[in-house]
Amino acid sequence: MNGKGTVSETNVKRSFLDKFTEFAVKLGNQVHLRSLRDAFAVIMPLFILAGVAVLVNNVVFPWLFKGETLVKAQYWGTAITNGTLNISGLLIAPMIAYCLSSNKSFKNPLASTSVAIASLIIMMPNSVSLIPAGAKKAVDVTGVLTFGNLGTTGMFAGIIIGLVATELFIKTSNIKKLEIHLGENVPPAVGKSFSVMIPVILVLSIFGIVSLILSLFDTNLITLVSKMIQEPLRKINTSLLGTIIIYSTGNFLFTLGIHQTVVNGSLLDPLLLANMNENMLAFAHGQAIPHIINSAFVPTFGMIGGTGSTISLIIATLLFGKNKATKDVSKLATAPGLFNINEPVIFGYPIVFNLPMMIPFVLLPALGIVVAYFATAVGLISKCVVYIPWTTPPILSAYLATAGDWKAAVLQALIIIGGAFFYLPFMKISERVNQMSMETETENEEGMARESL
Repeated sequence: MNGKGTVSETNVKRSFLDKFTEFAVKLGNQVHLRSLRDAFAVIMPLFILAGVAVLVNNVVFPWLFKGETLVKAQYWGTAITNGTLNISGLLIAPMIAYCLSSNKSFKNPLASTSVAIASLIIMMPNSVSLIPAGAKKAVDVTGVLTFGNLGTTGMFAGIIIGLVATELFIKTSNIKKLEIHLGENVPPAVGKSFSVMIPVILVLSIFGIVSLILSLFDTNLITLVSKMIQEPLRKINTSLLGTIIIYSTGNFLFTLGIHQTVVNGSLLDPLLLANMNENMLAFAHGQAIPHIINSAFVPTFGMIGGTGSTISLIIATLLFGKNKATKDVSKLATAPGLFNINEPVIFGYPIVFNLPMMIPFVLLPALGIVVAYFATAVGLISKCVVYIPWTTPPILSAYLATAGDWKAAVLQALIIIGGAFFYLPFMKISERVNQMSMETETENEEGMARESL
């Protein structure tokens, strides 16, 4: 009975893992989520540049210049911020359109980008209320697109419009009766443009009608999306509990060989990026920093050395490990690990399907995030205000992300050291399991050899 019970339980566990893995793979391959991740990857260098500009403008330039010279020098960073962060919503819509069209093998992805941009602008309010200097009443100024709507506030609307406009455009473009053919003697570029003219008109007309209806209720899509979708989602997903749950789920998937971006890239990263953008803008304007958790905070304190904070495992193995194979892997993984590249550890140690190592791989990053969160909340370290490249080495990453707070670098070092001791008992268990497996294999081989004689 016990033997049958054990086999039955094992089959149930395998069945659950198989189904969970299959679901995760389908989620990762879902074309809209994949396009969303691809689009953010395309514009990520712009946000990194914006982070550098904010850092230089507010940390480096004040050391070098004073007074009017400082103001003039800071125009450099302000101009870059306006061309990156402040138009992030405008940037993401066409990138999503292009990536979605490419992933669906649509014949004219460039046309999709123009439709997405036009649709987003159509849905934006083009007036703003201002109080002129010396006046008491606000005046409505028309023909104006604000950086607020083009940037962080409009990012989620840009995502939605990028997806919806592209889907509508692709579906209408695939209707043969809506195509206009000018013959073979027309230049290809002109022929392509005319072939999708009717779909373009239809899609933009639909968005125009929606914009008209919303204006009758004295509102617009940017405001609706921000209040009804973006802000509620951001409050839930980027809360301490929400971040830990989503991020830990992604890390668990990695222990099954499925990259954590399947979950994080869709549910967490866009919202963390919105928080990061707001922090950078607030820092650039000398305002109070609004968010603790953002795109710099999570990797700085929860991905030290890569997913699972495996730089701590490398240290623990090199100092206390007795298994030659894992020590060799750790030596090879040290250099990549310093730049947060840890596939050699995940697949070479391995972490994947290695139960003793799966536990700290999921738990340690969550602990690092919790410790750093409360350290930030009580004012021990500064909030992250600079978007840094994910390959920035530990210690330096914390220092730069917090715009030069050495206490953040010290905390990151303590998390690394504490993480090594956290990994240590699980590493020892893993070594014992590996040793027992090798002994069992040796005994089986010797037994088979004796039987053959």
